[in-house]
Amino acid sequence: MSDTTTLKPQPERLYGRQRGHPLRARQQRLLDMALPRLRLTEERAHDPRAVFGGDTADIWLEIGFGGGEHALGQSEANPTVGYIASEVFENGLCSLLSRLVLEGEEERAVPPAHFRIWPDDARQLLKALPDGALGRVYLMFPDPWPKARHAKRRFVHPENIREIARVLRPGGIWRIASDHPVYQDWVTEVMGAQDLFDMAEPARGERPEGWSPTRYEAKAWREGRTPFYWTFTRREF
Repeated sequence: MSDTTTLKPQPERLYGRQRGHPLRARQQRLLDMALPRLRLTEERAHDPRAVFGGDTADIWLEIGFGGGEHALGQSEANPTVGYIASEVFENGLCSLLSRLVLEGEEERAVPPAHFRIWPDDARQLLKALPDGALGRVYLMFPDPWPKARHAKRRFVHPENIREIARVLRPGGIWRIASDHPVYQDWVTEVMGAQDLFDMAEPARGERPEGWSPTRYEAKAWREGRTPFYWTFTRREF
């Protein structure tokens, strides 16, 4: 394991490429026409409850939603929760948008009452959110950046832990899932060295009740890797 006490500050961006295969015409329309209608702006992030309305029971954030399966699953299972789904990868954004917007409706898309997309670096959103704004945060199968020299790019980093703790109310939950052994060791080490969250042993190999499946989880099982599922609870001070 690495020494987290000497971990370098994070770089300006944690992610690599923002686009995989070339976008098809429908995907480009989703980004150009539908996304601006469904996105959460930085200005509105300063008061997220005003975005979702007074009947919102809680606000949850998913960081790096990939194909969007987990975000949609959680939002549909918790219809009174305001859900913010964050992702920078354009193909992932298109995957989620294609589930939310019917073909031909891109220019007229009406945002779901309790769902918004943040298509930029999630760390910018965290800085914009007020203290205690969230009841839950998800980090599902993040890029492990497995080489030691790239450790500073991993989202589970002391800088981000402090920001997550700030935006979560006391008693709020941070859920993390990973199938990569390097990242699993990393989460255990870094979270074990902090004092902002209560840490329990992860569930290993069996998704706990209330967690939605993802394509990355399915890929892990196909390739013989065992996912770990952590639940961290924001301490009260």
